[in-house]
Amino acid sequence: MSQAKRSPSAGRVVMISGASRGIGAAIASRLAADGWLISAGLRNTAMASLGAPHIACFHDATDPATEAAWVRETLTHFDRIDAVIASAGISIPESILETDDQDLAQRLQINVRSPTRLVKAAWPALVAGGQGRVVLLSSMSGKRVKSPRSSTYAISKFAVTGLAAAVRRTGWADGIRSIVVCPGYVATDMTSKVAGWHPEDMTQPEDIAAMVSATLNLPNNASVSELCFTCQDEDMA
Repeated sequence: MSQAKRSPSAGRVVMISGASRGIGAAIASRLAADGWLISAGLRNTAMASLGAPHIACFHDATDPATEAAWVRETLTHFDRIDAVIASAGISIPESILETDDQDLAQRLQINVRSPTRLVKAAWPALVAGGQGRVVLLSSMSGKRVKSPRSSTYAISKFAVTGLAAAVRRTGWADGIRSIVVCPGYVATDMTSKVAGWHPEDMTQPEDIAAMVSATLNLPNNASVSELCFTCQDEDMA
């Protein structure tokens, strides 16, 4: 009797922040189906959608102590970390003239500083596997500023794009590869009130999840550094 082919992802462990809804939830669902073991970081662990063998851990991107605690809990449970996906984020429409230091600090804390701490905490485990993967959710707003009221969000997402490049440079010799994901409008709660757009006309979270899944399984010598998604005709440069 022939044995079923084992998925190359089977038994590999991925930490995913923002996994309770939207893009993060879609990625978690897809990777679980692919055989990954999921450690979901959530502010409310009761919202976890995946049961055993996956785990849900407390993670609050506004609390600098939770990234290291989440990494420790993941290692205690699984004894390895093969990938980190930072999907948690915040978007508040404000121009640079409307924002204040507190608002800007909040965006940078959640969108940039928390992923940085998470990657640093998981770094030794990512190095140990020789094929560590880091996926950071940026945005097309991390490549261009579309309107004045998207500008403070763009500031944080440009920083995320830069963080992905920094991870790539820092971890290359140790087999760590980073992927920055830059979507335009995606059919999630965040875009549910965008005027003139229907969810079916936007990029679907499941399509982003499918591409993230594909890139995670590529070897170190065939690395994809950037995934851009758009549902409208715009300059992707």
